Amino acid sequence: MAVPKKKQSHSRTAKRRAQHKIAAPGLNTCPQCHSPRRPHRVCPVCGTYAGREVVAPTGHDHEHDHDA
Repeated sequence: MAVPKKKQSHSRTAKRRAQHKIAAPGLNTCPQCHSPRRPHRVCPVCGTYAGREVVAPTGHDHEHDHDA
């Protein structure tokens, strides 16, 4: 079994781990409304996917109960 001969320093470990960062999600433009959206997902603005309307478009993404 391979065992390191010397202890790896903290700075060397930190240099290697410096590349372990999260990347920003990739965005495509919606073919209908040209707003940015995640690939392979329904457009949150116009509600279309693959050229047809899948969900009814809403003015905002969350619901509020204003009856009270």
